Amino acid sequence: MRDETQTNSAAPGDRLIRAGAIVSFAGAVATLVTVAPLLLGTTPFPAYMFGLSMLMGVGFLVAGAGVLRSVAAGRRQARSDTP
Repeated sequence: MRDETQTNSAAPGDRLIRAGAIVSFAGAVATLVTVAPLLLGTTPFPAYMFGLSMLMGVGFLVAGAGVLRSVAAGRRQARSDTP
């Protein structure tokens, strides 16, 4: 089985998972930047920064869609391999 699988082959959904991870990381950074002034007692950031914090959830949704797409492709492959 190992000789049939390529190490650099991109499965369906891999790009969505990577994009979701990047967007989620950007949202996590925005969340830290937004919460820091509240904890430090300085002037809070404008309201749009709270909106950028929502990117973390969006990233999780995009990555989840990639995982579901990958699972669906794996199930289709398994069905076509069975005689």
